Amino acid sequence: MDRADVPKGSFYNHFASKEAFGAEVIDAYSDLGQERLRAFLCNVEVKPLVRLEAYFDDRIKALRAGNYARGCLLGNFSAEAADHSALIRQHLVRQWGAWSGIFENCIVEAQQLGAIDDRVPAALLARFIFNSWEGALLRMRVEKSDAPLTTFKKVVFGTLLAAPPQS
Repeated sequence: MDRADVPKGSFYNHFASKEAFGAEVIDAYSDLGQERLRAFLCNVEVKPLVRLEAYFDDRIKALRAGNYARGCLLGNFSAEAADHSALIRQHLVRQWGAWSGIFENCIVEAQQLGAIDDRVPAALLARFIFNSWEGALLRMRVEKSDAPLTTFKKVVFGTLLAAPPQS
């Protein structure tokens, strides 16, 4: 607040607590991130798996350009604040669900087109992929390298979302 030259009391005119402020930050960040995610994953002019891989390629490029210093704010809040705040946890649960739903819709499309196997439900695949990505982001920050992200891509697209075997 000092750097913004805003008196501390003004903060509480807009937010009931630091917790409420954190919840607003989570929602605002998530809304922006979902816009980017939809721009990639909801473009029906492009095949679903191409969209999905392009999204991760875009994120890797951005993270590389930022010297691996930032990951995902949702992941950061999950690691640091979810245990201490029911309000923060509720917002995180809602936002994680929204993000996973966008991934799920793209995966459903790929399954319907026969591009990937449909033995594993799309919702389960979406949550697993999203959870794996978040874990890769944590490792990326520790290692200051895109190796965890490229490993993620190699496993997800080379195995998990590989084309089903032809009979």
